[in-house]
Amino acid sequence: MPIHHIPAPPHIKAPPLSFGTRIGDLLFISGIPGFDAHGNLPDDFEAQFANVVTNFTQVLTGGGATLRHLVKVNVLLTRASDVATMNRLYATAFGPAPYPARTTCVVAALPDPKMLIEIEGVAAIVAA
Repeated sequence: MPIHHIPAPPHIKAPPLSFGTRIGDLLFISGIPGFDAHGNLPDDFEAQFANVVTNFTQVLTGGGATLRHLVKVNVLLTRASDVATMNRLYATAFGPAPYPARTTCVVAALPDPKMLIEIEGVAAIVAA
């Protein structure tokens, strides 16, 4: 069974990884940060969240999936004070219910000190 790799967008300076990897009906999405279309990281949490969703959706599309195919999501935040805002934004972006299984962690840091959020996930691409 061939493995399909989805590279980082050309404007993102990424470490050595695939943004997504699909094998069979499973798509594994690497942690996606909130860089905008020009590779910049906004200071605002809501702007970073919106960029994460845009970038995450592009990876899903590249792997033949949508947000509705997600089965598991991990959200990493650097500030506990952003949890309520993240939940509000997440409900809109990843909804309507039912939502994928999710873990939310507040971490000490992400690779870039300006990163406030990173989301990774797994999608199952199955026929309806």
